[in-house]
Amino acid sequence: MHDPDDKQSTLTLHLPDEVATAAFGRQLAPLLHPGMVVWLDGDLGAGKTTLVRALLRARHHAGPVRSPTYTLVEIYVISRIYWYHFDFYRFNFPEEFLDAGLAEYFRDDAICLVEWPEKAAGYVPLPDLVVRFQFAERGRLLGVFASSVEGKECLKALQSGWPDAAS
Repeated sequence: MHDPDDKQSTLTLHLPDEVATAAFGRQLAPLLHPGMVVWLDGDLGAGKTTLVRALLRARHHAGPVRSPTYTLVEIYVISRIYWYHFDFYRFNFPEEFLDAGLAEYFRDDAICLVEWPEKAAGYVPLPDLVVRFQFAERGRLLGVFASSVEGKECLKALQSGWPDAAS
């Protein structure tokens, strides 16, 4: 998956607040395209759903953006592109992914944003990008890791948009 020694496959940013998270979402949104899978990693309250909200707003979604903690998936259709926001936090066993019939959502006409992917390990498709939130003394530390050719292209564009970011 991710080679930590490959500096071109990683990006590290400090996000001091929700405004900075939204700015990152606005940068990332136009770089995502159908068929991509993005894993969102981080503790409860770290900013995963905030990022999803920013991504969808950047693509002109005006309606509510809810956390799928209880529903497993929230579905948004924007300009004929399906955006699926998953949350597997409540899974007790990875096989619940199959039992819930979620594999059918991972299609070429969809962008899949996955919270708590480790709870569906072995069943959820591998990511193109992993976005990892960590609490920092002030705000959040964000790590972005590319795991595919598409992910590396996306990361390269992100790196050019954040010149002060650590690679």
